Amino acid sequence: MAQELIASNYVATAEQINTGALMLGAGLALTSMILVPALAMRLGLSASLTGALRIALMKASNRATTVKPVVVDTQQRLLR
Repeated sequence: MAQELIASNYVATAEQINTGALMLGAGLALTSMILVPALAMRLGLSASLTGALRIALMKASNRATTVKPVVVDTQQRLLR
């Protein structure tokens, strides 16, 4: 009985974690913090354009890693 509860807990946790989204979000965040300023300096872009690119990449990173309400759907199924 206890092992079944633990196994179902692992399955629920695995459903909530989207590894691909986390990797994409981390890549975009890394790009916005390190690569964009380095490339902008190399190309001679203005600070305002560099800042705008960094903001756009951080917003994209946030959207990629935002967790969808999977738990709500699972809870609704259990209540039915």
